[in-house]
Amino acid sequence: MARLAGVSRATVSYVLNNTSAVRISEPTRRRVHQAAKELGYVPHAAARSLRAGHTRMVLMPTPQIPVGPLFSRFLLELQWALSRFDYTVVQYGSLGLRGEEAARAWAELRPVAVLAPDATALGARGVAVLKRSGAKAVFTLGPQRAEGAHALLMDQRLVGRSAAEHLLARGRRRIGVVVPEEPGLEPFSRPRLDGVRAAVRAAGGGEVTALPLAYGEDSAARLAARWPELGLDGVFAYNDEYAMLLMRALQDQGVRVPGDTAVVGADDLMLGRLLRPRLSSIRIELPSGRGLAELVDRAVREPGTRPEVHDVLGTSVVHRDSS
Repeated sequence: MARLAGVSRATVSYVLNNTSAVRISEPTRRRVHQAAKELGYVPHAAARSLRAGHTRMVLMPTPQIPVGPLFSRFLLELQWALSRFDYTVVQYGSLGLRGEEAARAWAELRPVAVLAPDATALGARGVAVLKRSGAKAVFTLGPQRAEGAHALLMDQRLVGRSAAEHLLARGRRRIGVVVPEEPGLEPFSRPRLDGVRAAVRAAGGGEVTALPLAYGEDSAARLAARWPELGLDGVFAYNDEYAMLLMRALQDQGVRVPGDTAVVGADDLMLGRLLRPRLSSIRIELPSGRGLAELVDRAVREPGTRPEVHDVLGTSVVHRDSS
């Protein structure tokens, strides 16, 4: 490979191992990678792990709750960014495993870092298991944190608060909040409901009504049939999908949107812009994958640092016709 690229063996090693301590020009890097491609070279992960004392694997357990397209894009961007730091990202299907049981299953692969989507399921004991097995950094992503782990907090109360403040600013005072009945969504739906209640209290008046809703036309139709007795003039429908489901049922029931009831979703999906009336939504803003990849890399290189907590979720209102 060195002969084909016209460089030394040491240069090949530096390039293939992405060594940051040695400056290699970009043209040289391209020649080495091209030579590796032509020769069909594939790194030996086990040998690299023995030399380094750990793998370069970042384990991302599959979330146990449904994730929408926004969070899926965020995870894909994060995986791509980690690969640029020479980490191999592995998604682990650990459905049904929780706490120490899940941590032990993940630890068998000896990852250098773990990005766990559910802090409550992992817990402090699970974090300890991973660290004893050699994981240099454990991160949790979501609305809560686990003791001993770095936390990338996504405070879902901000989503509900933004929706409520938008409705309140438009004179809506009797606000319904959709609470999905599908299992696993409670870590998101409960704080969003709490955020709406906090905003209404801060505004000095108003009513908040929780609206259990299954993701199906029959459930939406039953809820819409009760609308006159509920007397709601605004609704935050958890996300755009539930908002579209409910808004169609309300229109079938003769409820005018936004005349009788203003409707707000969340996630700002393209489909919401195709509805009539166009759907108002809360756009959820997540950090760049590169920034978080840099944070993971730093935590791996400095494993003795105290766990850091970062609030990584922001929101903005996208005002359209439905509100």
